[in-house]
Amino acid sequence: MKEIRDLLKHEADAILNIPASDAFYKATELIYKQVHELKGKLVFSGMGKAGQIALNMATTFSSTGTPSVFLHPSDAQHGDLGIIQKNDLLLLISNSGKTREIIELVHLAENLNGVLPLIVITGNPESELAEKADVVISTGNPEEVCLLKLTPTTSTTTMTVIGDVLVVLQMKKIGFSPSEYAKRHHGGYLGHKSRKT
Repeated sequence: MKEIRDLLKHEADAILNIPASDAFYKATELIYKQVHELKGKLVFSGMGKAGQIALNMATTFSSTGTPSVFLHPSDAQHGDLGIIQKNDLLLLISNSGKTREIIELVHLAENLNGVLPLIVITGNPESELAEKADVVISTGNPEEVCLLKLTPTTSTTTMTVIGDVLVVLQMKKIGFSPSEYAKRHHGGYLGHKSRKT
């Protein structure tokens, strides 16, 4: 049991060590401006495990009143880039800040629609990707709990938590209500519960 408690503590400590900076509020304001005022959408992307976190964030934002999509960086190079429009906002996730496909995505998006606002979630705030961003949110660059210190484990945990914080801040910003939630979530237990609230 000690081994399990130690692993849980490692993950919990990493969450508590995420820098609680004003970058969260800056990101919230930028999302509000581009999506809720200028009527763009929030376009998430990431490669590998970070991409799976980005997909989860996109669906959570969409279900809580902020229209969002996930764009796979490889698919973007084969036509899906066309989903990006004027007034959209990119939110890109890369632990290293050096992911080739994500950096290429920034260039491709610029070629299509000019420079778009960019939020980056990364463990490397000094990276090439971070330098291109309007807002950088640091994961705190935690050591992976993986025995090899390689597999995205703790880093993806912090990314997920950062996404949750951004979602809650945006819900508060737009005054998102149970009735609005119910409109977007008709089926299942949560849809039923939201209609009873």
